Amino acid sequence: MAAQKGSNFVIYAALAGNLLVAATKFVAAWLTGSSAMLSEGVHSLVDTVNEILLLYGLRRSGRPRDTTHPFGHGRELYFWSFVVALLIFAVGAGVSFYEGVMHILMPEPIETPSANYIVLALSAIFEGVSWTVALREFNAEKGEFGYLEAIRKSKDPTTYTVLVEDTVAILGLAIAFVGILLAQLLDEPRLDGLASVLIALLLGAVAIFLARESKNLLIGEPALPEVRDAILRVAQADAAIRKANGVVTTQFGPNQVIASLSVEFADHLTANDIEHCVERIEAAIQKDHPEVTTLFVKPQAHDTWEDRIEDIVEENDG
Repeated sequence: MAAQKGSNFVIYAALAGNLLVAATKFVAAWLTGSSAMLSEGVHSLVDTVNEILLLYGLRRSGRPRDTTHPFGHGRELYFWSFVVALLIFAVGAGVSFYEGVMHILMPEPIETPSANYIVLALSAIFEGVSWTVALREFNAEKGEFGYLEAIRKSKDPTTYTVLVEDTVAILGLAIAFVGILLAQLLDEPRLDGLASVLIALLLGAVAIFLARESKNLLIGEPALPEVRDAILRVAQADAAIRKANGVVTTQFGPNQVIASLSVEFADHLTANDIEHCVERIEAAIQKDHPEVTTLFVKPQAHDTWEDRIEDIVEENDG
């Protein structure tokens, strides 16, 4: 719950910043006719819509389980994160690329370029504040991992999506500044259009990266290794378990894991003993890892489990 509150704060901060940035950029684009500034305005508008979709996804994913969704709605957040990536690619990159190409083919000089520089400076301040908030929250979550590795291991796409968006926004501002400045100094308005194309390529690359990460979460990733290790450790420590064979996990949401545990019970146990054993294991696991919301325990001989794993490995190799 604390992680979700942190994610909400990051998204609200980004939403407020992008609204201010989008408005100032569109005004500057209208006053100056800059292609790069118009692309940046579209970029910020798309980011604003993205934050709204992430908030919507967070709210939807938090709904309780029901008869039609017995495991909950956690993957809704992953779905809307994937939609966000598609919007960045289709709208942000697409419009920026079109606008840039048209400005290269039909160049027009930038009017009152000083307005662009003022807007770029203001935008850098707004984006910088949002980026700082997102970076602080992500640093608190990523632990000892590097940034790229932490993004790939993360099960909550909200914080890193906002951080990546804000980072790209700052890079886009730098590209727009260089393009507008060179267009003015060299009296070559096509450079303004070229800056817009470069912004489009940057957005496209980031959109593909975010879409890939969201897709992996959406189709089902295993839980983090420490969660799987903890489940096996708890099971093996119970006196009623002869052998904890293995566990299969699926991340169903940022704070929701479904696990299927294969164990070999001691031969002398009664059905009542097994029931109490399963209850002990569930309670012990959820004490340290409350994200494990559903645990299935399958009585299974160790040799049977190993044969199943070997079959899966052979299928993948084939």
